[in-house]
Amino acid sequence: MKKRLDFQHKTKNNAWNHFRTITHHRLLVMKGCFQVGLYRQGLLHDLSKYTWTEFRTGVRYYQGDRSPNAAEKEIMGYSPAWLHHKGRNKHHFEYWTDVSTREDNWRIVGVKMPVQYFVEMVMDRIAASRTYRGRAYTDGDPYAYFSRSKDVLTMHPETKRELDKVLRMLEKKGEPYTFRYLRYLLKKGDY
Repeated sequence: MKKRLDFQHKTKNNAWNHFRTITHHRLLVMKGCFQVGLYRQGLLHDLSKYTWTEFRTGVRYYQGDRSPNAAEKEIMGYSPAWLHHKGRNKHHFEYWTDVSTREDNWRIVGVKMPVQYFVEMVMDRIAASRTYRGRAYTDGDPYAYFSRSKDVLTMHPETKRELDKVLRMLEKKGEPYTFRYLRYLLKKGDY
């Protein structure tokens, strides 16, 4: 009986803590999106995280310092929550993949992200780093996270180059400068 009560208490705490984490993350993305003029995307960012498909994974695998989807992948070999999430949220580069139509090269390739989703992706990466790093966050954290896997990501070359450029800019020149650049990209309509 005690084990069951401990599990129920842990599950209840995990549910509340996960809710707080994803809501905090959403608010940070919203703030960043609003600063560059992406109001609709800021308001709608990551709403799928509150669906049962994604939320239950957050409760089950909540750790507080990284995505519960990562823990689910380690245990199951894949994450149904992540597959659900990336298939519904255009600010993830994984959404923008397709099978190449070249007859000699049938493989998964990256598609260039439209600029408004690219900018939301940058805000998402900043907010995720702020959420998981807490007070230890620096403007170099989003680039450090990206640089660990950038060579193996299936991302369109232009999108990857621009993300590398923007995250380095953030690291070296800070948010105000980088956000001005992102507003410029949105006004220009491309990168």
